[in-house]
Amino acid sequence: MSEIKEGTLLWEPDEKRKQQSNIYDYMKWLKQHKNLHFNDYHSLWKWSVHELELFWESIFEYFDLQAEQPYQTVLTSHNMPGAKWFPEATINYTEHIFRNRDENKPAIIHSSETRENAEITWKQLYQETAALQQTLKDFGVTKGDRVVAYVANIYESVVAFLATASLGAVWSSASPDFGTQSVIDRFKQIEPKVMITVDGYSYSGKEFDRTEVVENIQAEIPTLEATIGIPYLNENSSFSHLKNVTLWNDAVQTSKQHTLTYEHVPFNDPLWVLFSSGTTGKPKPIVQSQGGILLEHLKALTFHADLGKEDRFFWFTTTGWMMWNYLVGGLLTGSTIILYDGNPGYPDKKMLWKFAEDTGMTVFGTSASYITACMKDDGLTPGEEFDLSQLKNISSTGSPLPPEGFQWCYDNVKEDLWIASASGGTDVCTAFILGIPTEPVYAGELQCRGLGAKIESFSDEGKPQTEEVGELVLTEPFPSMPIYFWNDEDGSRLHDSYFEVFPGIWRHGDYLKITNRHTCVIYGRSDATINRGGIRIGTSEIYRAVDHVKQVADSLIVDIPANNGDSSTPLFVTMKEGEELTDSIKKTIKNEIKKHCSPRHVPTGIYEVPELPTTLNGKKLEIPVKKILMGKPVDKVVNKGSLSNEDSLDYFISFAKKDSEQQTELD
Repeated sequence: MSEIKEGTLLWEPDEKRKQQSNIYDYMKWLKQHKNLHFNDYHSLWKWSVHELELFWESIFEYFDLQAEQPYQTVLTSHNMPGAKWFPEATINYTEHIFRNRDENKPAIIHSSETRENAEITWKQLYQETAALQQTLKDFGVTKGDRVVAYVANIYESVVAFLATASLGAVWSSASPDFGTQSVIDRFKQIEPKVMITVDGYSYSGKEFDRTEVVENIQAEIPTLEATIGIPYLNENSSFSHLKNVTLWNDAVQTSKQHTLTYEHVPFNDPLWVLFSSGTTGKPKPIVQSQGGILLEHLKALTFHADLGKEDRFFWFTTTGWMMWNYLVGGLLTGSTIILYDGNPGYPDKKMLWKFAEDTGMTVFGTSASYITACMKDDGLTPGEEFDLSQLKNISSTGSPLPPEGFQWCYDNVKEDLWIASASGGTDVCTAFILGIPTEPVYAGELQCRGLGAKIESFSDEGKPQTEEVGELVLTEPFPSMPIYFWNDEDGSRLHDSYFEVFPGIWRHGDYLKITNRHTCVIYGRSDATINRGGIRIGTSEIYRAVDHVKQVADSLIVDIPANNGDSSTPLFVTMKEGEELTDSIKKTIKNEIKKHCSPRHVPTGIYEVPELPTTLNGKKLEIPVKKILMGKPVDKVVNKGSLSNEDSLDYFISFAKKDSEQQTELD
């Protein structure tokens, strides 16, 4: 793996690219219509966060949002929580999806391990959405009712969401790899009227029948009045074991033409409920508004992802991750969105790159872990093996993309490539910090803070700082913030989640450095940092160093405080197939951490584990592992149902027990 220094300039857009960008068009519009002149992105960002009402009103106007009832107020106050946006306006999200459709162009390209690539035209998407809307009406679904979906990342799921939102009903989805209790813990909280479900799914070539799981879910949710079954794993599935079931083909029967109608709801009415990973208890039901999501996704996807009608926008995701909702938002820009359901590394890491060629993908959205996995796949050179001439952007999120990940893309995918690492979260269903096509790309750095997002890096004393690592905070209201948590009548759970540390200011839970050139670096979760001798670094820096050791597949480190004021920092690694953790490899790991971090951050021990515990969305469980190793009862620190591999905890439970026994002997 080639060495590269954080902050190395890797790419700059030429003048033609800048002038063809959507952000350039917006700046011209501001000059023409508002007499506002901006010479660069940062000056535009400063205006957008210091003149919050003027900025978001300009977004409402620039995108010509259709409000049946017009707004009179942009923002009720700057207090957080509690600020409300455009409170008098009434709108509908789905109406904005279909208002500019070109009927015969593809709206969706979809594929999976069990389905060949197929295109869905805007006309077909509209017809099936209208037909399903009528079916939902027949079931009695009206404004405010909940429709839940236990579905794969397939085009039927998009139809179901759009039909739900068109009625002013509230959507929530979970991926079919979620276990029974995980789904019940989510859906039961919001008391749905209708459930849409697949019969199963395929992953890594293996089939997983979920019909029994669905039956158990249905039995545990007494508010369900109807269920729609999608025969995805087996086209002959009848779902006859379910109560009040309708097959998908019957639910979207288009022999009779239907016209979509739109229920215009108040701007701050709920659009969907997203759930936190639920690692330490029942998942938090995070509610975001029709208007807030509409406004933010139009802004983020048009300006920061630079999407337009000729783009083909892909993100590898499942319906259980907020990136699915974000990907569907690509339809707002008139882009074609691309869905894939299955294992991104099956049958090998080349699969998604071949998929990019086959679909004419222009924006390739993925996770940092996928790119680092590609880096470790010796000889993988997608740019040489596949025609990626249409590809203009690789976007990455989920965890920080290390500088070597940036370099790998330029060396092995394409030289003229805009790489956008992004950071945000389920809490806002977008990125706070993301890309912009008019600015340079520096290794390991996120290009910019998003328009309208007053992001700062706070010291422990609550003071903004640059060139220093601090807490990522948002100091002004933002449209896609949660309007509330479901069943949190007094708002205490929402307040405790974001506003307890710095009153009136959103604390996101990440460590952030803002550079003098206004780029950003994310260092991982702020409650999972490594503090040795008073020097604090993010876990992402340790992982970056360990990634230089080619025999290691993945790693996890935690900082365990000791009674004497010191701490231990065990590092747990999984090895690539055919490799084992030898003393020589341990020495190499320590040397890499000394070199890239510091001698004081060398772990106190290195241990090989069969697998690392991860959430259903693929994130490492640093905090629960830390608490287990501190002797906390497992059932108090982690909800096993939130894990994709709950057996992986057994190693850490055993490790904590042995460590405790050794301490007792020493005492």
